[in-house]
Amino acid sequence: MNKNWLLYTGIVLFVFGVVSCADNKLLKTQGEARRAVGEAYMNQNDYTASLNELLESEKLYPNDPHLHNDLGLVYMAKDRLQLAVDHFKKAVELKPDYAPAINNLGTAYLALKDWDSAIVCFDKVYKNLLYATPHYSLSNLGWAYYNKKEYSLAEKYYKEALKLDTNFPIALHGLGITYLKTGNISEAVIYLEKAIKYSPWYPERYMDLSEAYIKLKQYDKAIGCYYKVIEISPDNDLSAQAQKEISRLKADKHE
Repeated sequence: MNKNWLLYTGIVLFVFGVVSCADNKLLKTQGEARRAVGEAYMNQNDYTASLNELLESEKLYPNDPHLHNDLGLVYMAKDRLQLAVDHFKKAVELKPDYAPAINNLGTAYLALKDWDSAIVCFDKVYKNLLYATPHYSLSNLGWAYYNKKEYSLAEKYYKEALKLDTNFPIALHGLGITYLKTGNISEAVIYLEKAIKYSPWYPERYMDLSEAYIKLKQYDKAIGCYYKVIEISPDNDLSAQAQKEISRLKADKHE
């Protein structure tokens, strides 16, 4: 074969490779720019505009793990849970040590009530020493085990979360409802009251505390919690339920 031809072919392939690399770098830069716009919309809770930008980014640079994590978050916000799972999985496939995406995948599984798959994800995250907020993954483990009715494990992980952040409302509430389920009502009240102290704007927590007060026959306190539910979230099913319970308790007091 002609040596000049081999040399020419090599030069062409080299030039093609350089051009191809330059093109790929440009597409990556453009894709990341569209992703940044999508993230800005996501931060403004404009999930439709965000999704549009992120899908355009995917066309330009589909192998970006951060993009797929963002897509997962947007699909979760739009209640498209299976699509969210698919993108979180893709993010982890592209970057196996991507702890936030693994945590988000677990959260999507929680929303799908796939407790076992969620546990696998959160177990990986909280063991990652570089993950900045392990008390979240520990609390999520507690919630998964709570829903599996494995209350001793739920208690274990909520307590582990509270070792890292003693005032973490999610773990305080989770431990409180775990004690409520297992009949340790006095402890349930302690933790539910603490959860409300550090995060007072969640009506569901007042509902749970009301249940604990009723079990202790502290009816006035229970009524006070129900009124708080109505104050925080008027004109919905929860406030209607709270009003019904107030009427029932007041009727029982006058019998």
